[in-house]
Amino acid sequence: MAKKTLILYYSWSGNTKKLAEKIHDQIEDSDLKAVEVADGTFDDDPYKTYDIALDQIQANSFPDIKLDNVDFNKYDLILIGSPVWSGYPVTPIKTLLDQMQGYNGEVASFYTSAGANRKAYVNHFKEWANDLNVVDVAENDSKIDEWVK
Repeated sequence: MAKKTLILYYSWSGNTKKLAEKIHDQIEDSDLKAVEVADGTFDDDPYKTYDIALDQIQANSFPDIKLDNVDFNKYDLILIGSPVWSGYPVTPIKTLLDQMQGYNGEVASFYTSAGANRKAYVNHFKEWANDLNVVDVAENDSKIDEWVK
């Protein structure tokens, strides 16, 4: 039996959204939801946005997120999509992972990036996930088809 799957993603420029939609199309019985932040949380300039995110990480002060009321435990698997900023998942994902503590199913992440350090991303994601059951991390579009199977 297929796992009931929730795909959550944060997309700053639209690339992660496209990848999340592609995954959603490939997984039967999946739900797709965007994680959003208040307007003005980040800048239109990517470099300024990276600096804002690094400041949030250093201050351990992560942005509030907007996400429809979700019962995480209704799903067997939650896939979390994120751009990579300075080797980290985006900071709204940290807020999401904090809200997911207590979820008993499997968690996997996918990310979009131009030349990110995979090891750094994976380590930060797992650290932020804390007690969640992280089963895998897939990178970029090239390996997603294989990974989804």
